[in-house]
Amino acid sequence: MKRIATLAALAAAAWLPQAVMAQAPVTPGDPNRGAQKVQMCQGCHGIVGWRTAFPEVYRVPKLSGQNAAYIIAALKEYKTGNRAHPSMKAIAATLTEQDMADIAAYYALSPLTTANK
Repeated sequence: MKRIATLAALAAAAWLPQAVMAQAPVTPGDPNRGAQKVQMCQGCHGIVGWRTAFPEVYRVPKLSGQNAAYIIAALKEYKTGNRAHPSMKAIAATLTEQDMADIAAYYALSPLTTANK
């Protein structure tokens, strides 16, 4: 029995470094990398006064100038399903934590603009 426990411990010790290495650490968001990752965002969030009709009609929020931590938190909530918007959930599902940090850094540096009335 002791031998089985030892073999199990050795197997776990051999597997652990591989599992840790597979998860790349998230570095601070880079707005330059973020600029290369916002194509899906711009279709809705980059159009002044844009309204969407799915799943209901509402004004799409602007992201320029938004707090980076807020954007990351919102994307994580869409990814986990804690926020329910089908399009955003699908987009967030494809993002890594590094992607989220980069996109958030990009939008946080962009100046907040509003439409002229």
